[in-house]
Amino acid sequence: MALVRHVYVHVPFCHRICPYCGFYKHQPGKTSYSDFADALLGELRFARRDCELAPRTLYFGGGTPSLLPGTVWRNLAEGMRQEMDFAGLEEWNLEANPRTFDAARARIWTETGVTRVSLGVQAFDAGSLEVLGRDHSPEDVAEAVQALREGGIPEVNIDLMFSVPGQRLEDWEHSLRSAIALKPDHISTYNLTYEEDTDFLRRFETGEWTADADRDADFFLLTDRLLKEEGMVHYEVSNFAKPGKESRHNQAYWAGADYLGLGPSAVSTVRGERWRNLPDTVTWVRQISAMGHARQEAESLSEDQLKMERLALLLRTNQGVPRDWVDHQLAETLEDEGLAIFQGDRIVLNLGGMMVADEIAAYLC
Repeated sequence: MALVRHVYVHVPFCHRICPYCGFYKHQPGKTSYSDFADALLGELRFARRDCELAPRTLYFGGGTPSLLPGTVWRNLAEGMRQEMDFAGLEEWNLEANPRTFDAARARIWTETGVTRVSLGVQAFDAGSLEVLGRDHSPEDVAEAVQALREGGIPEVNIDLMFSVPGQRLEDWEHSLRSAIALKPDHISTYNLTYEEDTDFLRRFETGEWTADADRDADFFLLTDRLLKEEGMVHYEVSNFAKPGKESRHNQAYWAGADYLGLGPSAVSTVRGERWRNLPDTVTWVRQISAMGHARQEAESLSEDQLKMERLALLLRTNQGVPRDWVDHQLAETLEDEGLAIFQGDRIVLNLGGMMVADEIAAYLC
């Protein structure tokens, strides 16, 4: 029986659909929150047939998990504790929209075990917020952080996005400094990518918007400088944390740990087997009720495939990859070109290498 230490739960509900987001999501309506929670517990019971579920990390992503009502959340949390061994749980993360909760809701999260909340902020300037289709204001973000602190949430992350169409470097600096002023434990900064099946991609393909590597580099370098000045550790290309506040769940994912995905469209990888759940909430609920699961697109991954995935992900972190994972000549080329350094028996990308980490990974793999 496989021992699973990391669990991801996908909550697809969003009160508003952002035009840049490529994740499976939809507005509430066709499936009730309580029916959704019941299906999650049914999926967990099915997973227990061949997995020992003793999570060290639990991550609720979406979508907007913070939309789940307090009563539904309490019932779901209690049900999950009955289905999984929480004795070793170190981190329970919840993604939230700043406008969807208050201090009372945050206290419910704390009481049920949540240790970390990740706020989907994306920007603090009005222009970028409008382009991104966000419905919150900078004031909402400040109130949300205060509510989380008052509610007893130990760790707060703020998600930001750069290279938004029309965004200037001074706009990005304003967002960074505004986030810093709220004193979060962690800040994630993502370079906008144009995802499949989004309005953003359609506008990019028509030439209305363009990508600019030099502009991306300017944003990236400013981010690194400002957040390091605040004492944050740049521990992954897109992630900065106060020492000891790194995301344990993401670190496990980057290291290639097995994980179970629950909810519509969620992906799992357990003992070299990978599958994805149906990306349709109504059908997912119906199939859980009938069969206990809604798995599809299953595949077996070889050790070499898994190793290459780990290489590509770990290369983005400040831990780097074992030197013997990379051809000696290729490793020396990275060092000679000023993109990486040798630290003991590991190869670690420097700041210049981080800016092209995905291209380097493709080159090495």
